[in-house]
Amino acid sequence: MTKLFWLTITTLILFSSQANAQTDAPSISVGPKQLRAVRVTTRPVIDGRMDESVWQQAEPITDFHQIRPGDGSSPSEPTEVYVLYDDDALYIGARMADSDPALIAAPTIRHGQGLGGDDRLVVILDPFNTRRTGYRFETNLNGVRHDALYQSVSAFSGDWSTIWDTAASSDDNGWTAELEIPFKSLPFDPNIETWGFNFGRGIRRRGEEMAWVSYNRTYNPSIAGEMTGMSGMDQGVGLDIVPSVSLSRQSRFNPDINDTNMNPSLDAFYRLTPSLNAALTINTDFSATEVDNRQVNLTRFNLFFPEKRDFFLNDSDLFQFGNIGGGGNNAVSRGASENARPYFSRKLGLSQTGAPVDIEYGTRVSGRVGRWNIGTLAIRQDEFNVVNASNLFIARMSANVLEESSVGFIVTDGNPASNIDNSVFGADFRYLNTRLQSGRVIESDAWYQVSDTPGRAQDDAAYGFGLRSPNNTGLRGGFGFKEVQRNFNPAMGYINRANIRDYIADAGYTHFFSDSFLQTAYVGLDAQRINVIDGGLQSQVLSFRLLELEANTRDRAGLRYQQNKEVVLTPFTLYSEPGRQVQMLPGDYEFDEITASFNTANQREFSGGLAYTTGDFYNGSRNNINASLTWIQSRYFVMSTSYDWNNIELPQGDFITRLTSLSTQVAFSSTLFWVSLLQYDNLSEELGINTRLQWIPKAGQEGFIVLNYNLQDKDKDNSFVSATAELSVKFRYTFRF
Repeated sequence: MTKLFWLTITTLILFSSQANAQTDAPSISVGPKQLRAVRVTTRPVIDGRMDESVWQQAEPITDFHQIRPGDGSSPSEPTEVYVLYDDDALYIGARMADSDPALIAAPTIRHGQGLGGDDRLVVILDPFNTRRTGYRFETNLNGVRHDALYQSVSAFSGDWSTIWDTAASSDDNGWTAELEIPFKSLPFDPNIETWGFNFGRGIRRRGEEMAWVSYNRTYNPSIAGEMTGMSGMDQGVGLDIVPSVSLSRQSRFNPDINDTNMNPSLDAFYRLTPSLNAALTINTDFSATEVDNRQVNLTRFNLFFPEKRDFFLNDSDLFQFGNIGGGGNNAVSRGASENARPYFSRKLGLSQTGAPVDIEYGTRVSGRVGRWNIGTLAIRQDEFNVVNASNLFIARMSANVLEESSVGFIVTDGNPASNIDNSVFGADFRYLNTRLQSGRVIESDAWYQVSDTPGRAQDDAAYGFGLRSPNNTGLRGGFGFKEVQRNFNPAMGYINRANIRDYIADAGYTHFFSDSFLQTAYVGLDAQRINVIDGGLQSQVLSFRLLELEANTRDRAGLRYQQNKEVVLTPFTLYSEPGRQVQMLPGDYEFDEITASFNTANQREFSGGLAYTTGDFYNGSRNNINASLTWIQSRYFVMSTSYDWNNIELPQGDFITRLTSLSTQVAFSSTLFWVSLLQYDNLSEELGINTRLQWIPKAGQEGFIVLNYNLQDKDKDNSFVSATAELSVKFRYTFRF
């Protein structure tokens, strides 16, 4: 099996090299496309109509092209985009023609939600014109605000948000959108008069995506045009004061314990320079943060839960290190991908069990100075249980080098979960080239870290490198390596497993159809092998992506065959209930499985997915059904449900796992929403209810009423009793100067 793995790795590397040697350039190249933003003295009214004469001062941009399903071909519908600005804001107006306006997809009405099922307008801004990171703004026919922060050119965080405004309307010719993005909401250097800039538009019922500038069927901050003439903008004093107050009542049952708290908090943001920001948080309150989606763990390794708290999401791109967590290899779990991350913000303000820990105060300085990207964070965390109050510090700096690359370092100091000191030092280099004459993209990264923990001397380093050609059409591939030594201990980072060497590789081919109801077909192979440094295999996965099809209607189907190998040295528990445990005993296990899946496009009234997996599981068998269904009754009511079921039969015992969720969203208006989520799994036998009433009168102002209620069946006798309850009322308001 080892020889087979290394033969596969060698083949994939050669395959990837061939992908980079192609000489046929795409029909659309990056090119020096430019537009000149027009300065105006009268701001347009943001009402979605574009009927003010001020818009006539801008020259419309009309030279859009398809990136899906065509590559450079003319769009099915024309689009006109206009760009204005004044001292205070950037204004973007778009007229998007549609021959059948009744079919415009607009199921989303809640601000902050992704618009994957909506016809949408996309705007990408790179104020520093570095082609490395940027900001993404999206809206739909309902005037929904969805913004995102590019953490790299190929990945963005949709949880990031800022203050801006948008409105939209429709008529017999299509739909119109207007955006207002205040200059106070974005860091920029007033000495840079040329910004990176791009537009995109999606027509969901046709699976059509179009762009102003694209390359290899994609667009992002590294693949964009330029907006010139940006000068004289007013960033104001650069001060945002965000006070908030929350009133909460917490109850625990059996025994009954009740606690009522009033919690005022303050966040302040100040622009030290036009491109360098400082933030202060006092008595930070996370009571309105959304709950985590539950996961079932059938492995012996930790799961990974993403950050959802606004304070840590702001400028989070500046703290990214070594592209750890990036990729897209289906053989690699999220936890393994994030392994050896030096800084993971969920370690701050949360205990190891996920319970909140008070943050007394914190400061952050982040932004850009010349070619330098700077992110520093200092937190004072209160004591909890036997852990003393602690001072925590993170510093991340990188310098832009070459055309699109960077080199940097990171330092962390402090231990939020223990009284034992800890620090981590690391350096990394990231290479990106989107300008190859072959029409391909190359990205690579290399990084090294070492931790310092008393009692853990030697074998305390981690390092890795990777090379990828992540093309959206034709051949693509990549490989990577990561070593995490036994005593490497990033106390403010994330560790999934240590004392390992992790090898990954992938290769595949994407074919685009022409004149067909099908849009793409993909075949490929993803692979991962993890060896113990002391010798021997720990895990191996070969995932054969036999066929993945996507139609122009955005319906998808796939067939996958996966070979697994696990070497278990220490027993671990897979399932437990009163009086019984199912453990996996030490041994070498080889098991294969096959998965068939089908997903319908989510712009329809009813949409969903179904995946069925069957095959071996360690020394037994597993059948898995994963299903989801969404009903969009209207933009004012959406209901979704999901169900994951495992039937596992092992010589040491059989068991069934169930994980189910039900969510509803009621929109009373474009500013008032009632969102509920119910989750249950039979491993913890917990039934969790999270329901929230959210009022957003305008961007920067929010009010919440949130109820979290948990029931538990500890005896697993189908009799649930109340465990905990928390009711919170919170309001926050942004004062901007």
